Amino acid sequence: MSQWVDVAAEGDIFEGAAIGVAVGGHDIAVYKTEAGEVFATHNICSHADARLCDGFLEGHEIECPYHQGRFDIRNGAATLEPCVDAIRSYPVKVDGGRVWVEID
Repeated sequence: MSQWVDVAAEGDIFEGAAIGVAVGGHDIAVYKTEAGEVFATHNICSHADARLCDGFLEGHEIECPYHQGRFDIRNGAATLEPCVDAIRSYPVKVDGGRVWVEID
């Protein structure tokens, strides 16, 4: 059964950046684009054991800090090699200045 979990204050995530949060056994990266959109994915790269929240966010792509592969933060799709396997993306909502992520 899935549930919405409060993971951060929206103000704690700078535009064009990401933070890492641990929630219910999930390691999640929460991103805020330059346009102010908020997204969430699994925080570990599918190619190497790197934390994506430490990578470089450009538009809707996060670049892995190890080998510069990229993922689309909207859906987790791998967009640049050496990353070829998608990562999990999570539904996100912002309510009352808080960021909520749906996990199961």
